[in-house]
Amino acid sequence: MCREWTHQAIESIQADFQRSSDTHLIKLDVPGFEQIDFYLKDESTHPTGSLKHRLARSLYLYALTNGWINQNSTIIESSSGSTAVSEAYFARLLGLPFIAVMPKHTAQRKIQQIEFYGGRCHFVEKSDQIYAESMRLAKELDGHYMDQFTYAERATDWRGNNNIACSIFEQMQYERYPIPSWVVMSAGTGGTSATIGRYIRYKCLNTQLLVVDPDHSVFYPYFYSGDASLTSCGSRIEGIGRPRVEPSFVPSVVDDMLQVADGASIATMLWLESLLGRKVGPSTGTNMWGALIKAADMREKGQKGSIVTLLCDSGERYLETYYSPEWVACNIGDCTEHVVQLQNLLR
Repeated sequence: MCREWTHQAIESIQADFQRSSDTHLIKLDVPGFEQIDFYLKDESTHPTGSLKHRLARSLYLYALTNGWINQNSTIIESSSGSTAVSEAYFARLLGLPFIAVMPKHTAQRKIQQIEFYGGRCHFVEKSDQIYAESMRLAKELDGHYMDQFTYAERATDWRGNNNIACSIFEQMQYERYPIPSWVVMSAGTGGTSATIGRYIRYKCLNTQLLVVDPDHSVFYPYFYSGDASLTSCGSRIEGIGRPRVEPSFVPSVVDDMLQVADGASIATMLWLESLLGRKVGPSTGTNMWGALIKAADMREKGQKGSIVTLLCDSGERYLETYYSPEWVACNIGDCTEHVVQLQNLLR
């Protein structure tokens, strides 16, 4: 009976995948960069609205094929929101109960989405408490802790199989500069950067990978120090940056890292809204800031080429937080300095 249920569960996830078309690659016309083309891989168009839809699908398939979950399993995940939204979606698809362990300051829209898919939110005071509390709940309920921070980098097939890296390079093939000079992305678990970095090497491409890291995250100092024991208070840019070095972060496939101030993420997020005509999340602002910094360096050196980065999720999830001037003033601070820096980059 258990094997039959597992087969049905995998087929349900595969059927859902077949119903979902690939995400768009949006070309941006950025003033001041006539010889450099920018692209946004729009992951907000997934059924659950973010890049984490891919990860959640892979994590469920990984757990199912390993025999870790069955028809009686309660799924537990530690998440600041987007992964939990996507995992709640797949839990409902399979008829399984789902609990998201998250910091109490998580955006209200994400909490509502988790509950919409039938999930339950379990809150902790500090972001670094999510790990131990998830393990405790899994033991108490005899459930399965999905643990995205450990398994993200190994659950995704980095060789291809329509992963995000494969999709990017296939969509780029008819562009002016089809092989990007840089792919720029932020790290939450580290799983997507591992997938893209490995794929680039596997396909023997000359593209380089830049990982951008927000303030108060440990990935940036870990990349340069190699000290895996580093800890911090955690990022104020929801969904990226971590208070500890996560097992899924693979620094050896990253070519360069850049630390991005929180104010720069917000300034770029708001600028992108004016460029696209729609709202994007703050992590997309972090990504685009890194893309602009690399483009400015290429421009200074007289280089031509393309840069691809990720539109991680929609800004509609953050109307009460990152799109609220009052909230930003209280939680991020004055962004004026970074608005000026952004304007200078675009000259």
